[in-house]
Amino acid sequence: MTNLKDITLATAELAKTTAQFIATEAANFSKDKVELKGKSDLVSYVDKETEKKLVTGLSDILPEAGFITEENTISQDKKAYTWVIDPLDGTTNFVHGLPAYAISIGLMHGDDVVAGVIHEVTRSETFYAWKDGGAFMNDEPIHVTDAASIDESLFATGFPIHNFEKLDDYLAILNELMKDAHGLRRVGSAATDMAYVACGRYEAFFEYNLNPWDVAAGVILVKEAGGFISDFKGGSDFLFGREMVAAGPVHPKLLEVIKKHWF
Repeated sequence: MTNLKDITLATAELAKTTAQFIATEAANFSKDKVELKGKSDLVSYVDKETEKKLVTGLSDILPEAGFITEENTISQDKKAYTWVIDPLDGTTNFVHGLPAYAISIGLMHGDDVVAGVIHEVTRSETFYAWKDGGAFMNDEPIHVTDAASIDESLFATGFPIHNFEKLDDYLAILNELMKDAHGLRRVGSAATDMAYVACGRYEAFFEYNLNPWDVAAGVILVKEAGGFISDFKGGSDFLFGREMVAAGPVHPKLLEVIKKHWF
């Protein structure tokens, strides 16, 4: 299978099916089953088993592709096509019984993300896009909002769990946006945040200390929904550069605020 539309739709079905496992486990999950990768970086058997199920299914969809995955349940091997997977983005939410958490699957061709699926488990919403094919939620087309100013925007962000050297700069950004925007939200799942930008629930999302599996699927979703993606400088080092701004037309205004305090 090499057709991007077919690959994306098959991946969306795989994500929906695999999400049933997460939902079932959530009903009886116990916090004593949690492991710590870092002080605030949680992982459980649900993350690992979900990743294994996704790897198996994706290997059937595109056998020649390599993998970059969060939980390292398979050899990390970038190829001409590479799957970039977060099996449970929002693990801390899952552990504490909070929405939202999502499966995030991006497909890279070389250095470009060409397809992506984000399935938000607790709302059973499947977001997907492929290059030049548009963006969709549950089979309906989606688009970013047309808001172009800070004062008509609702923003999403995330809080750092390590690397606090830039915390004061980050708080200065939040301080300015709190005073001027409709509000700031911290859902706890970068994949969900980007899906919500793509469908117009947020005007923008920004965060640092990100990993490629957090955002790969969201990159193509936001782009195909008519939005803009950049790093904090406005450049293109957003996938592996650990920082991202994903937005509709408010992108340049938000970038001005970030640059003022970050550099």
